[in-house]
Amino acid sequence: MADSASSQSAKARFGTFGGVFVPNVLTILGLIYFLRTGWVVGQVGMVGALIIVAIANAISLMTGLSLSAVATSMTVRTGGAYYILTRTLGLEFGGSIGIPLFLSQAVSVAFYVIGFTEALEWVVPDAYPYARWISTGIVLAFGLLAWVGADFAIKVQYFVLAILLAGIASFYLGGWTGPLEPVLGAVDPNLHLTIENAIQRELAQPQGFWVVFAVYFPAVTGIMVGASMSGDLKNPGKAIPRGTLLSIGFTAVIYLTSTVWISLTSNRHDLLTNNLVMQEIAIWPHLKLVLVGVWAATLSSALGSVLAAPRTLQALAIDRVVPHFLASQLKHKTEPRAAVLVTTAIAVGIVWAGSLNFVATIITMFFLSTYGTMNLAAGIEKLIGNPSYRPTFQLHWSVSIFGALACFAVMFLINVPATLVVIAVIALVFLMLERRSLKTEFGDLRSGIWASVARHSLLKLEAAPKRTKNWRPNVIAFTGQPRNRKHLVQIGRWLLRGQGILSFVEIVVGDVGKLALTGVRHERRDAIAKFLREQDVDGFAECQLAADFFEGAITVAQSHGLAGLEPNTILMGLSETPEGLAKQAALIPVFSSLRKSVLLLSFDPSRRYGEQGRIDVWWGGKSRNGELMLLLAHIIRSHREWSGAKIRLLQVTDSEADAETARERLAKLLADVRVKASPKPVVRREGESIAQAIARTSGDADLTIIGMQMPTDTNAQEVADRVHELIDPLGSVLMVRSAEEQDVLSGDTVMIEALP
Repeated sequence: MADSASSQSAKARFGTFGGVFVPNVLTILGLIYFLRTGWVVGQVGMVGALIIVAIANAISLMTGLSLSAVATSMTVRTGGAYYILTRTLGLEFGGSIGIPLFLSQAVSVAFYVIGFTEALEWVVPDAYPYARWISTGIVLAFGLLAWVGADFAIKVQYFVLAILLAGIASFYLGGWTGPLEPVLGAVDPNLHLTIENAIQRELAQPQGFWVVFAVYFPAVTGIMVGASMSGDLKNPGKAIPRGTLLSIGFTAVIYLTSTVWISLTSNRHDLLTNNLVMQEIAIWPHLKLVLVGVWAATLSSALGSVLAAPRTLQALAIDRVVPHFLASQLKHKTEPRAAVLVTTAIAVGIVWAGSLNFVATIITMFFLSTYGTMNLAAGIEKLIGNPSYRPTFQLHWSVSIFGALACFAVMFLINVPATLVVIAVIALVFLMLERRSLKTEFGDLRSGIWASVARHSLLKLEAAPKRTKNWRPNVIAFTGQPRNRKHLVQIGRWLLRGQGILSFVEIVVGDVGKLALTGVRHERRDAIAKFLREQDVDGFAECQLAADFFEGAITVAQSHGLAGLEPNTILMGLSETPEGLAKQAALIPVFSSLRKSVLLLSFDPSRRYGEQGRIDVWWGGKSRNGELMLLLAHIIRSHREWSGAKIRLLQVTDSEADAETARERLAKLLADVRVKASPKPVVRREGESIAQAIARTSGDADLTIIGMQMPTDTNAQEVADRVHELIDPLGSVLMVRSAEEQDVLSGDTVMIEALP
């Protein structure tokens, strides 16, 4: 622990200005600002350019506000935006965004280096044939600096910032003898025909608004560089919001004023064909302060990205989203050297991949997806109102949600195919991470989302009128530890095909006060939950302490559930002792008064559920048992394990004449309620009891469903005795006592006509 603390202390060495504001400003005020501001104005005019700048900075501002809100509600560690997203949306969501975020940062290294080389060609034209080799050498040099450490880069940034601001100042101070007529309109489509140089002709081609926006947007994408240094900041919770918002505001002012000034001081031809038009406008062009500013900005931006990307990759590796060895510092105290090697390799590959505009589009899509998700995370956090979300920087949810919508909308407006590819990559990574089932020690807001949705749904359900059309079995299964009664778990799983809720309950009997102190309730409940996960059963685990099992069962039946999701069915295994069976029989009237139907399962351990090919339902016709029994049979048969099983609806009659009438009425019933089953009247033989007729007919059934009469206080023991006479000759039997007051089978409030 001491070593860990000292290591963390060694890392936490940068403040708001040096650790966040300066890296952000140097990354934002980079290549695009110097080399493409004029081109943007030339393409769409001053008004169009100001709209592009405003939209881009508005998206950055909303994202910065969202980043600030979430960052002030947690302790931010290594990984910056990835860390924040992961601890907010969960590892799968965070990882699916973190990988594109890392790639966008790694690609940015090449992007800025390519820009530096392009600017170099204007001064040294002979360097053009060697441009890619020059870019490769610079990337490798920056990789070496990142390998050595971030301290030197942070110190150099102040000097670079001074050079950058000097170049911008020379631009503002120049141009007073220029045209001073704003370039308001879009480019003339025929203008490019007068330009001889091939490169200039390509630049002067008229482009659509959103194409121009796509090229320009990377100019404002440096706002997360400082956040990526979170593991090296003294106080990330304060430094990230302060440094981020200050850098966004500072650079937005520069972008807006520069757009106006360049449109006033240049003509369209120069704007479209001269990448260094700012240099021509500057007050002392011979000093080439703007050109030096371009070099300084691009190289510092590349250096900032080569420091940020490895830290994102290191955080991904720490969480095991990517191979863990990528988190290795290779014996260095602070620098993620393994990730530096990977970042450098990617940047070199991009250098050889394509042109500046091509790389700019890639970065735009990656960053927009990250920004959109950051906004979404902040908006959802605020909306669901988790008590744990207590940011010191308050932001209304609508700002974040609008920012998210703006990011995703702009992605589609820029390039629909590229957007779909980005979404597909994120979805693929998410599914891969979900399948890996990575374990984390931190929580996320997904459970909060579900809790919020559940709360809203429960309130709506509570207010909605109760209809039998929407009846489904919400079952309490008194299983004890269910791993010891898997036959009950099996029935419960089949009943879930009715789209109800299934709770497995264990009642621990003893001195409640003493048991509560032992923590046994939580241990037993966790054991049930673990078993359900192992068996892939969509049920809930519960454990209650009680002085007596039957009193505990009544308490659970009364108190379990809420709103429209109260349990309506009790499932128990049939007691194997006469005393226990008598107590179960005595419970039925109590449960019925609580409007809980009762299912008692008599399981045959030798035959089990047979081939699961036939279910026999015995219709009595004198209570609501039959409706519930037939519905339960239909639900069980709809499970894939009973696929193709036959249901027989049977009724005992005293004569052949009664049998035909019963067949017709049973057939009509099945047609009315749309249950596929075979009607079968069973004629009692002479001297044969009903129990014997049932045994003769259903002795080979895989599951027999029989109704129970309502016991009274005086005949509970008698009812219990008759149960064994009825079920002993059969295989597995589900005995049903319905407490429903209306017809749950047809979904109507009209009662089915009782059969005699």
